[in-house]
Amino acid sequence: MTQFVINNWYLFVALGVILFLLAVGPISQRMYGIRNANAAQTVQLLNRENGVVVDVCEPKEFSAGHVPNAINLPLSSLKDRLRDLDKYKAKPVIVSCRSGNRSLKGAVLLRKHGFATVYNLSGGLLAWEKDNLPVEK
Repeated sequence: MTQFVINNWYLFVALGVILFLLAVGPISQRMYGIRNANAAQTVQLLNRENGVVVDVCEPKEFSAGHVPNAINLPLSSLKDRLRDLDKYKAKPVIVSCRSGNRSLKGAVLLRKHGFATVYNLSGGLLAWEKDNLPVEK
């Protein structure tokens, strides 16, 4: 067994890196108090609690389709444009992207900057579309 590990050390390093990367997302999410919201929960947050959707996709992706009435603030410029969202600090903010990966990074950034209730749209716009919910273009 030891000889196998020595001969294939790079496989174990790769495995360690993969496991670390898989753990970073959920750890960040838990650490910053970010909740996941599926498409149905997002609809409830929008309708019952006057939530707002912030889509962190790039403008080209956003114009191809997004959650109706979403605000487009690309992840690449979100930090510089946080003041644009100050009026929503007391409302539930649901962060969205195409698949749900970038939105978690955006959600962490919003929590770090004082947004009280931040959700990550689980599965992003793909999950939204899968649930046959309307998409705005």
